[in-house]
Amino acid sequence: MTNSLRSDGDRKSPSPRAQPSRQRDAFFDNAKYLAIVLVGVGHAWGQILDGNRTVETLYRVLYTFHMPAFIVISGYFSRSFDLSPKRVKRLITGVVVPYLVFEVAYTLHRRVSEDPQSDFSLLDPTYLLWFLCALFVWRLTTPIWQTIRWPLPIALAIAALASVTPSVGNDLNMQRVLQFLPCFVLGLLLRPEHFQLVRRRAARIWSVPVVAAALVIGWWSVPRMETGWFYRNAAVQDTGGPWWSGPVLTLALFGCSVVLSACFFAWVPGRRMWFTALGAGTIYGYLLHGFLVKEGSYTGWFQHSFLDEPLGEIGLTVLGATAITLLCTKPVQRVMRYVVEPKMNWAFKADPGDAARGREKRDEAGSGTREASTEPAAPNGSGEKVSV
Repeated sequence: MTNSLRSDGDRKSPSPRAQPSRQRDAFFDNAKYLAIVLVGVGHAWGQILDGNRTVETLYRVLYTFHMPAFIVISGYFSRSFDLSPKRVKRLITGVVVPYLVFEVAYTLHRRVSEDPQSDFSLLDPTYLLWFLCALFVWRLTTPIWQTIRWPLPIALAIAALASVTPSVGNDLNMQRVLQFLPCFVLGLLLRPEHFQLVRRRAARIWSVPVVAAALVIGWWSVPRMETGWFYRNAAVQDTGGPWWSGPVLTLALFGCSVVLSACFFAWVPGRRMWFTALGAGTIYGYLLHGFLVKEGSYTGWFQHSFLDEPLGEIGLTVLGATAITLLCTKPVQRVMRYVVEPKMNWAFKADPGDAARGREKRDEAGSGTREASTEPAAPNGSGEKVSV
């Protein structure tokens, strides 16, 4: 997806010898792009739910799996995260700094467009910025999940307990952090062969009736279940439901999320497509498209009667997908990289380990050169040194 979702072990390291470069996996770039498009479409649909059962059905099915799938990918690419200086630096520049910058930017945007008295709050994430808070917490705890024996059951237990604990509060949107935690832990546990399983032809065939059943259940649930449950940002006491419904719905939603995410991955192309390259810039689309949604909300654009008609709903869907696609493109990345993926080498101490390894490599290279100078040239006359 992004700098924040990029595999921590996939960066090429300099070496005295040329090494074959690792190519990005087209499947995961495709999955990240398609997932971020669904995020944008979901945010557009969220503005026209009132009294529209068809859109709300699609919205509920989408919200069951689109962020869980995104989070599973985040966990999968966090498997090599540790607390080494290099990875901590990447966590700060790829997650913390964008959160701070965009939290201020979203607050200023609201002050200009809607409420001049809107307060700044770094502990209360604005709109979609909760994901950066969650990713920061999840990645910091990665070594714990990779050490304990039963990470997924424990993560599910934490999520279930959070659903009945109103005192968790809204700071850093911790309800979402804890209730989506099992999806991240699941990603940490997955291996390439697991994704190969859901990419089989049989999985694609079975996904069709599964999604059809999900749509039927979604339609049935509209008058019977609060939409807020799909956001996973509140305890059951806040909804007025019985306490036991929190753990039950938490486990049920997790199961549904896994199944529908598998259906989603089953249909993600594994080859390079026209949109594959956009998978590397999804963090840009994610962080920037919120300004468009919020501006439309502040100005009342989503209240237009045209959006109550099927043609308007389809047009809004296409507009949302197109806008977030454009925000993932290279020109946008070049303009915004200094705040979304800043280098900030000036802000960090030099890693003594890297310096020592650099000296060691230079010493080895120098020693090899001195030893080779006393040896004859390679027989083929290529100038290569004879190694001993």
